[in-house]
Amino acid sequence: MKRIEWTQPARTDVRRMDRTEAMRVFTTLHKFALTGEGDIKKLQGNTEELRLRLGDYRVRFTEEPQDTLVIHAVRHRSEAYR
Repeated sequence: MKRIEWTQPARTDVRRMDRTEAMRVFTTLHKFALTGEGDIKKLQGNTEELRLRLGDYRVRFTEEPQDTLVIHAVRHRSEAYR
């Protein structure tokens, strides 16, 4: 299982969300950390960031070499790529 680390902006994003949506984010991230399953796509450009799609929300993260996921942002799709 991969370890999940949250940046401060990502924690703030989750706190602003509806409780059911936040729990859905936690559940899907946990499933991805265990199995590697999910709607994952590499973002364009010179970045190593990936995105996980969860309905109308997007989780932006990077995978570190020590089996760690660093979550950078959790935003609605209308704001996720700005």
